[in-house]
Amino acid sequence: MDKVEVPPLKGVFAQPWSARKALGLLAVFGPAAIIASVSIGAGETIVVVRMGAWAGYGLLWLVLLSALVKGVFVTYLLGRYTAVSGEPIAQRLVRLPGPRGWLPLVIVALEMSAAPMAWVAIAKPCADLCHFVVQGWLPGGMGEPVWENLICTGLIGLALVMSLGLSFVNLEKQQVALCLVMVVGTVAGTLMVKPDYLQALAGSLSFGKLPDFPSWAPQDAIDHPLLTMTTTFGYVGGGVLGYVVYASWISMHGWGLTGHGQIEAIRRRAASSARIDYLPEDAEQVGRMRQLLAPLRWDVGMGATVLFVVTAAFMLSGAAVLYPLQTRFEGWGLLTNQAHIWAAIHPALVWIYYLCVIAALWGTLQALPEIYTRVIQECFRAVWPDGSWDYRAIQRVLCLYLFAGALVFTWSALPFDILVQIASFVLANLAIALVMVAALYLNFQLPPAYRTRLPMLIGGLVSAGVLWVVAGAGGWGLAAKLLGN
Repeated sequence: MDKVEVPPLKGVFAQPWSARKALGLLAVFGPAAIIASVSIGAGETIVVVRMGAWAGYGLLWLVLLSALVKGVFVTYLLGRYTAVSGEPIAQRLVRLPGPRGWLPLVIVALEMSAAPMAWVAIAKPCADLCHFVVQGWLPGGMGEPVWENLICTGLIGLALVMSLGLSFVNLEKQQVALCLVMVVGTVAGTLMVKPDYLQALAGSLSFGKLPDFPSWAPQDAIDHPLLTMTTTFGYVGGGVLGYVVYASWISMHGWGLTGHGQIEAIRRRAASSARIDYLPEDAEQVGRMRQLLAPLRWDVGMGATVLFVVTAAFMLSGAAVLYPLQTRFEGWGLLTNQAHIWAAIHPALVWIYYLCVIAALWGTLQALPEIYTRVIQECFRAVWPDGSWDYRAIQRVLCLYLFAGALVFTWSALPFDILVQIASFVLANLAIALVMVAALYLNFQLPPAYRTRLPMLIGGLVSAGVLWVVAGAGGWGLAAKLLGN
């Protein structure tokens, strides 16, 4: 193989503008829907609402910044490399100087080290809510904490078992539907509580402004405000492997060069070469390649929009409803406390709230095993290409590890705050900062004509700076807290 022929744009993107094309563009939404739904369940239903309850509208800019940095720049640059080169990103990253595959392995290790804590931080508040709903039917003899731990263990086990038989196609359809439910439900709920939209706009544009937490906020937030903010930033957008796996998912859709008829030969060529030297250099085919990236751009744009709209809606609800009531939100009863407050305003809000929370949390737990397994399989294949890395075998081992690790943290006495703070720093802030550097490195591995244009490059560089500042601040704050300073 010398130079590949870039295929022409096909499908809905090659059609002239019409109502049918507009509907077809909406149907493109898929891989980014999974990322959005996973991150929404992980952080927005709890962490972001708490921040609105303590800071009002003043930190909406933090939500917007996280959605732009991670939902747009990190996602797009990682997906773009595979769409242009046809090569899995781990296959190129193993060529970095140093031990073979050190960066992909470090990224996987960071996520896996904190994943059980993240699962418990998602499932245990949900278990508290379930206990509140069904406590009248439960037999006596055991205290509330025991029942909550049992329900939490059951929820995690059920999610892991059901994930074993879930295909990527069905998962994607499920997560797109969940995104629709979340957008409609959260927007409807927000409109009903009537937030102050002028304050919301001011809060969205007040980049860098750090509000003071009120005296009735939890003591941990008052003592460690920077750690509280960086934790919220980390949870908006979810963990690192959700972004790494995006490139694999677009390959399954055949976007960009991954839809080429000789893609396997292209990948073998890329694996055997230190440079991406098989892309044609004439202007016509370079332009054709940029056209082939249209599905990627639409998917990333819609995913970032869903992420911001739903996250902002949760924070607006916290600011409009919970802040005036001086709600503290401590312990594991976070979702249950929210349900009480919505009921006091209007009974209809409780069911909207239940629907959104259950959809978000279940969508997260269902999708995470697919994310973990696919990234680990790709990473191990790149690092140890002669090994046999069966997807289902990796998934089964991974589910056992997650269940065992989550079991330990479920029944431990570790409080909610420390779990989410450690998880946010390790698998979101620090790991995603590393991945953003890797995304920029991958962009410069492409021939100059195929690299991203200057505005996106500048945005990527700024995003990397933001991520490293947040990671540094979060690490400093976490160390100070753990050391008692």
